[in-house]
Amino acid sequence: MGKLYDALTPDLRAWLGRQRIFFVATAPLSVSGHVNCSPKGGDTFRVVGEREAAYLDLTGSGIETAAHVQENGRIVLMFCAFEGPPKIVRVHGEGEVIYPEDSRFAGLAQEFGSHRGVRAIIRVSITRISDSCGYSVPLYAFIGDRDALDRWAQQKGDDGLAAYRQEKNRASIDGVPGYVP
Repeated sequence: MGKLYDALTPDLRAWLGRQRIFFVATAPLSVSGHVNCSPKGGDTFRVVGEREAAYLDLTGSGIETAAHVQENGRIVLMFCAFEGPPKIVRVHGEGEVIYPEDSRFAGLAQEFGSHRGVRAIIRVSITRISDSCGYSVPLYAFIGDRDALDRWAQQKGDDGLAAYRQEKNRASIDGVPGYVP
């Protein structure tokens, strides 16, 4: 049933591009630390090479993913087919947090549309690509993207977002350093 891939093939790239939601999982080095799994949506994911992907890290209430990736690099992205034939794809890799101040940010940001509240880009050097059946994943119909984060970020403005990140995104729930542009 499951298959390993050497690279993100054109068919797999097209399938990933059609998914409206994906999940990101990371963990700190500490065995007593909390494993994190975050849902991501909107038009924020891109395949940027056969073994490289990236997604926009939008400002939020937590900083778990960025903190864990900065600490140890481990990351997995999981995509599930909620429409059409069942399928789950997991992309494991070594992540890197690229902040707007980084000289590489502007080039990667061109891969994405405009999004208010972008905190960073998470770039993933892929070490393992696999799929599995997804037979038990329920069918859901996509209704639309939420605009709550965009409206919140617009209301905050650039200075308000910077202050929010300084206050709320400095460390993970386990105290791992987070937002460090």
